[in-house]
Amino acid sequence: DLGNKVAARNMAIASGVPVVPATEPLPDDLDEVAKMAGEIGYPLMLKASWGGGGRGMRRITSEKDLRHEVSEGKREAKAAFGKDEMYLEKLIERARHVEVQLLGDDHGNLVHLYERDCSVQRRNQKVVERAPAPYLNDAVRKELTDAAVRLGRAASYRGAGTVEFLMDADTDKF
Repeated sequence: DLGNKVAARNMAIASGVPVVPATEPLPDDLDEVAKMAGEIGYPLMLKASWGGGGRGMRRITSEKDLRHEVSEGKREAKAAFGKDEMYLEKLIERARHVEVQLLGDDHGNLVHLYERDCSVQRRNQKVVERAPAPYLNDAVRKELTDAAVRLGRAASYRGAGTVEFLMDADTDKF
């Protein structure tokens, strides 16, 4: 259920976990994509629904770049993941990337191992992980880890996994 980012976002929303405004999977009709982009508002980040590692991601600052970036992002996602499903997400200009590690077992037990800051990145791929995240206070840390556990419980998560959040450095909202 969490392998597809759009499905994972929808599960997060249903679980009361905050998400960045985004579209559903993009249709082939680029005029419709432009309409969806306008509803979210520029700047945007184009993301592959299946996959990660920064592959297929494109920063889109205006409608004039939209068609080219969507076409290139789809091509890259297809080559990397075998699927070209993409979506658009509101770009957080000064984002911090915060991850919460979860561990779940076959008996329904689920715990978090706190957070780590993964904001030092190159080409949308983390380079450095710092734990604990130095900018979080105890109240925000609890809110963040509780949200990760809610999502893990909604997915009946088993094994070790990570819930990833973006945090606006200007507002401290995640």
